[in-house]
Amino acid sequence: MLPIHTILHPTDFSKQSEFAFQLACALARDYEAELFVVHVVTPPVVIYGEGVLPVEPEVYQEELREKLNRLHAEEPGVRVVHRLVEGQPVDEILHLAREIGCDLIVMGTHGRTGLGRMLMGSVAEKVVRMAPCPVVTVREPSTLAERAPAAARPTAATAS
Repeated sequence: MLPIHTILHPTDFSKQSEFAFQLACALARDYEAELFVVHVVTPPVVIYGEGVLPVEPEVYQEELREKLNRLHAEEPGVRVVHRLVEGQPVDEILHLAREIGCDLIVMGTHGRTGLGRMLMGSVAEKVVRMAPCPVVTVREPSTLAERAPAAARPTAATAS
């Protein structure tokens, strides 16, 4: 088994990130590892008329910091360290992973494929390819009906 002392969980506050955070907490508990939770802020801009007007970064970052600090482990004994950094998500996640010497990255993925992934890019995919340590990606669990084989799903005729 790999020694895991430090786990990094990048979050974008999505449902997928929530599930990844739960897994990261469970792993941190089981391995008695330190858990770093990071959110990467990309500076917001507001388009106004013919120009671009930046949003007040202090207000925006304070809201994100509060949201980030609300993420805490339900498991007793799990130490969570919060980090809010500014920049490009992939670059900052990889930089922090190297800086803290993390042994594992646990992150959510939206599971986009095809054109959606090509247009949006995939932070998780790039982190997986370039990370200095193993990466676990987590999608939002599907419902039981979605996971059941098609033959086992109730149809309108049988579900009365």
